Amino acid sequence: MVSIDVWNASVDFPIFDAKTRSLKKRVLGKVGGKIGTESKVPVIQALHDVTISVNEGDRIGLVGHNGAGKSTLLRLLSGIYEPTRGSARIRGKVAPVFDLGVGMDQEISGYENIMIRGLYLGMTRKQMTKRVDDIADFTELGDYLSMPLRTYSTGMRVRLALGVVTSIDPEILLLDEGIGAVDAAFLNKARDRLKDLVKRSGLLVFASHSDELLIEMCNSAIWMDEGRVKQHGSLREVLTAYKGRDPFENMSQEAIERLGLSAQTAAPNGGV
Repeated sequence: MVSIDVWNASVDFPIFDAKTRSLKKRVLGKVGGKIGTESKVPVIQALHDVTISVNEGDRIGLVGHNGAGKSTLLRLLSGIYEPTRGSARIRGKVAPVFDLGVGMDQEISGYENIMIRGLYLGMTRKQMTKRVDDIADFTELGDYLSMPLRTYSTGMRVRLALGVVTSIDPEILLLDEGIGAVDAAFLNKARDRLKDLVKRSGLLVFASHSDELLIEMCNSAIWMDEGRVKQHGSLREVLTAYKGRDPFENMSQEAIERLGLSAQTAAPNGGV
């Protein structure tokens, strides 16, 4: 069974500078001496006593302002960060998608980068070989796929990375908000692939500032604030509390129809 369980987990980051790394400080620290307040190492408390349980079939959106702890929580859920206190247990194969460009090499071709990026996301070489043609068609990069990545524009790199990301078969899919920061026209084209990607995943945790993407992909949400879980519940309830307004309030009829929502669902007294 695919699942993630986190109990009273905190993540702290000590901030070291030249003074705290000095040999004198190391020696004094070992014998119990310290020099005033300067001997203390500043600590950034990124997460505080987080307890959540994510099970197969869950589609959870992470909301909160920049610096609220969303990305740190995703890295904890992926196993990249170990909790300083508390514990976290991950069951299933994790596909962390935090940066579209991670795992790509500027000096090799687009085709070679497709393979490398897929391996980085946990796919096998055989699996990626079967997907190369489909990814190439999706990106519409043509002959550029035979050229080094350094010759690509930013938009072309996004097309290549998004093509690979949407081709994987994850058990646990962790998406950071950068996935929604791509070119709007291409994101519209990729929308169906993103939805299929979410359907193929055992569970999803998606950090985003986009109401529309959250509504399209998630059914519940966690509101992070100053490293703590401030609210966990239905997507509509959490978004309304976080933003102080109903998420459908300013949504156009076109967007509502594209999301496959009924007028009753999007009405003020309806439910998501």
